[in-house]
Amino acid sequence: MPDDTQDVISGGHLVAKALKAEGVDRIYTLCGGHIIDIYDGCVDEGIEVVDVRHEQVAAHAADGYARVTGKPGCAVVTAGPGTTDAVTGVANAFRAESPMLLIGGQGAHTQHKMGSLQDLPHVDMMTPITKFAATVPDTARAADMVSMAFRECYHGAPGPSFLEIPRDVLDAKVATDKARVPKAGAYRASTRSPGDPDAVERLADLLVHAERPAILLGSQVWTTRATEAAVELVRTLNVPAYMNGAGRGTLPPGDPHHFQLSRRYAFSHADVIVIVGTPFDFRMGYGKRLSPDATVVQIDLDYRTVGKNRDIDLGIVGDAGLVLRSVTEAASGRINGGASRRKEWLDELRAAERTALDKRLPQLRSDASPIHPYRLVSEINDFLTEDSLYIGDGGDIVTFSGQVVQPKSPGHWMDPGPLGTLGVGVPFVLAAKQARPDKEVVALFGDGAFSLTGWDFETLVRYDLPFVGIVGNNSSMNQIRYGQAAKYGKDRERVGNTLGDVRYDEFARMLGGHGEEVRDPADIGPALRRARESGKPSLINVWVDPDAYAPGTMNQTMYK
Repeated sequence: MPDDTQDVISGGHLVAKALKAEGVDRIYTLCGGHIIDIYDGCVDEGIEVVDVRHEQVAAHAADGYARVTGKPGCAVVTAGPGTTDAVTGVANAFRAESPMLLIGGQGAHTQHKMGSLQDLPHVDMMTPITKFAATVPDTARAADMVSMAFRECYHGAPGPSFLEIPRDVLDAKVATDKARVPKAGAYRASTRSPGDPDAVERLADLLVHAERPAILLGSQVWTTRATEAAVELVRTLNVPAYMNGAGRGTLPPGDPHHFQLSRRYAFSHADVIVIVGTPFDFRMGYGKRLSPDATVVQIDLDYRTVGKNRDIDLGIVGDAGLVLRSVTEAASGRINGGASRRKEWLDELRAAERTALDKRLPQLRSDASPIHPYRLVSEINDFLTEDSLYIGDGGDIVTFSGQVVQPKSPGHWMDPGPLGTLGVGVPFVLAAKQARPDKEVVALFGDGAFSLTGWDFETLVRYDLPFVGIVGNNSSMNQIRYGQAAKYGKDRERVGNTLGDVRYDEFARMLGGHGEEVRDPADIGPALRRARESGKPSLINVWVDPDAYAPGTMNQTMYK
């Protein structure tokens, strides 16, 4: 025990100091006896403690906060069920490459293996879904291990880390001169790698000589804040660009290089395809949707992702912004970068875009009731401004929106990512509105998705965080319903996927928010505007046609 005359500090206060050094200004949490000393430390360090109603929400909010700010998020939960409740949020961040730290409580070392309250093998459970998972063994190591966990968040592609801290380690006090408290900015090196210079030169040469190039700008374009570099490349070299995940909004709608509806056509006919910050996972048909005759280049932060599931012609491991900027510089001055010869190719793709849009136009403008989902997402797209940050949380309804909704600025699109987690919407709203109170937040929910974490709508009311929420309500888990009908027939399409006719507008009003019900498509726009003007968290309950399915739902390989 330290001498009474010595300056001492507790484990929880050391954790708070380490969070402060990393630039964390708020933690998301649900209280528990194992972790309250961290709260006490956060009060002293000026870190806001944001309390939610479910630990999954805390973890999703930490993930969302990282995406919006570019800084790592942090969630703090108690032991046992507190930590297991957060597993889904951590797993989602892992697949989405989002840097966050989950801190979980644990029983005291002195009660190890004795069956203490909420004792579980948290580290064993978290290891497969984090980049780093460990127990803090000693109070003096608390701040040091927090900094170690943050450092591991940025090893390769970003991701989550987990620390469990036994209660006696957290509550104990040690002499301040015995504890290492990392200095802000002095314990993490830059992770921005410019890639192999020879590979950069090869890519520049490929693009200069390509007749039909195409580029996919994925989530790492936003993760690495590479917007300017990406825009400069596509405009300088006259390359058509497609965007997915958090990369949406890199180019604004209407930009001559912004394409959305012709991606499959482009990837089937291009001679050079550059994939930036997107793995060859199910969203890419595991690479099989790319022309076998195309020269394929992959740029990624993680060496393990490059060339996974599909052979490539060139792989570059590095920061998307630095790599793309270097490619543009290397190509500059070479016969106009090859840009002039690509006019016919861009015209061909634009024609394919118009054909796809014309085919869909009747549904986008449909006056049918129940409301066609395309009409709903078209109205939402028209409603968005340059300051509207859009969040999609759902299955079939959000699949519709992915083809229609176009964020008007970079970093203004949020979806769960490749884990496909339902329930991210309310916690993402919480994180986004707290991180960027100057932004309007617009969230589209499926009725099934909202049900998973919807009670934290009360948290949004309690913290006075206005947003425009829309529930596309078909009283079904419709993405699954379609698959069941396709596999087992119409007489078995309603097994385990049908929900009640819930008035989510009344739910919002009950909790102190703004709520409206919409059945006529002509009322969607006015209802959206009234929600914006209400200055409250809002839910517009829109009854959509349960028998309309998104093309992406009908094309899912798991149903074939």
